[in-house]
Amino acid sequence: MPHILVLGGTLEASALARALADAGRNATLSYMGRVDKPKAQPIPVRVGGFGGVPGLVAYLRGQGISHIVDATHPFAAQMSTNAVLAAAETGVPLIALTRPAWQPGPGDDWHQVPDMAAAVAALDGPPRRVMLAIGRMHLAEFAARPQHHYLLRLVDDPTEVPPLPHHAVVVDRGPFSADADRALMREHAIDLVVSKNAGGTGAVSKLDAARALGLPVLMIERPRLPPRMEATEIAQVLAWLGA
Repeated sequence: MPHILVLGGTLEASALARALADAGRNATLSYMGRVDKPKAQPIPVRVGGFGGVPGLVAYLRGQGISHIVDATHPFAAQMSTNAVLAAAETGVPLIALTRPAWQPGPGDDWHQVPDMAAAVAALDGPPRRVMLAIGRMHLAEFAARPQHHYLLRLVDDPTEVPPLPHHAVVVDRGPFSADADRALMREHAIDLVVSKNAGGTGAVSKLDAARALGLPVLMIERPRLPPRMEATEIAQVLAWLGA
């Protein structure tokens, strides 16, 4: 029986896992394990890295993987790159289940930057009240701009105090609502939102709230990835697997 490897850690990966389980497909969901309390899954789960491209190649061969679905976060560039390279080396077909990127619309005040370092550089200047909606992995980089007060929205309680002298932490898990995000931004007197262009619906509410409040958004563009087949709907992935 074909054995499908789903590289996950996103809402889309969990939804795909449910669809594969409902279809009776033989599949394993793999994720890095950066969330303390992950959502229970209806298919077998493995947690942790593979050890780069060589480790992933060994896993694909050792487990008899027939297909790879990369449903990782759009900013998980290293894992997605490794998947493309390992798929090419082993001949295992790969498709990415990815979210369309957000696009600015009427009323949006976006300032787009290419990466995290550029976002940090863009915060040079007088103190501001910044909603830093980027997860916990890159918080230390913003210690280079200690003059600001940062509102940090995290999935889990931080294991150590963030290296930012002025900050507040909100622990919450999406999807969020625009009404709640407007209230949150007003409560903390936010005047700038920093966001990764993750796409999807689970976290778009902060952009809706920023638009409604007339706040600027510092938008970090997605990393560039090697060419690969992509889908934006679970039905497309299931059709590809069936083909």
